[in-house]
Amino acid sequence: MGSKLTARCKSKSTKPSRTCLNEAARACEPGVTTDELDRVVHEAAIERDCYPSPLGYYKFPKSCCTSVNEVICHGIPDVGECRLRRMERDVGEWRLRKLENGDLCNVDVTVYQRGFHGDLNETFLVGDKVDEESRKLVQTTFECLQQAIAIVKPGVKFREIGNVIQKHANANGFTVVKGYCGHGIHCLFHTAPNVPHYAKNNTTGVMKAGNSFTIEPMINAGTFHDDKWPDDWTAVTRDGKRSAQFEQTLLVTDTGCEILTQRTGNRPWFMDQIEEKYR
Repeated sequence: MGSKLTARCKSKSTKPSRTCLNEAARACEPGVTTDELDRVVHEAAIERDCYPSPLGYYKFPKSCCTSVNEVICHGIPDVGECRLRRMERDVGEWRLRKLENGDLCNVDVTVYQRGFHGDLNETFLVGDKVDEESRKLVQTTFECLQQAIAIVKPGVKFREIGNVIQKHANANGFTVVKGYCGHGIHCLFHTAPNVPHYAKNNTTGVMKAGNSFTIEPMINAGTFHDDKWPDDWTAVTRDGKRSAQFEQTLLVTDTGCEILTQRTGNRPWFMDQIEEKYR
């Protein structure tokens, strides 16, 4: 009875994170700064009686992560970008970089409510000029996540997730980031198990009913190698090529898994964007 009650609490408490990400998706357009996206997420969380988990986490200064183009993960909304990306000079002061038509922008949201964290992210197409290779990268990354989720059930080894993801990424000409992984999540933001996304990894453990964890593959158009900016958060591709990522929080059930953070119909926002702007 206790475990079933906990599962229901997890399911209910993780829903607001999806709502917050949906608000960011609607705002992710050319001319918007990532700082404005952060404000949207922060206000959406507070309005729903949630706390944005990244804010203050190991001194992270913002309420969500925004990763544009070659940024793999953990991009700091505008703080990192105005200092280190394409800086513009205007009347003697640095201006915050605005999203441009053709960019990729990942928004990673985690919120805490009623004792549990819900963690997810999606990569969005900014405007109507995203090139075909970048659209393929985003599509493939989403497919990697979906194929990994499909094998989640009691008795499966956590290391198998990486085998599934890398096989699909490599088959489409892309590479898998090795330096960052999925993770256990419940009353703690990050906890065991580690969930690597690359093949032949050495992570241990077998899935059991009641486990909750994230799968969040980061797929690159070029090399899998990454570097980190001096802010000690922002991870970027070493060759400057683009990266995409998708993430869901999962709960292992007796027969499979429940996607706690999925959008209605499990349809990512980029598919809507393609139908609206690229056909």
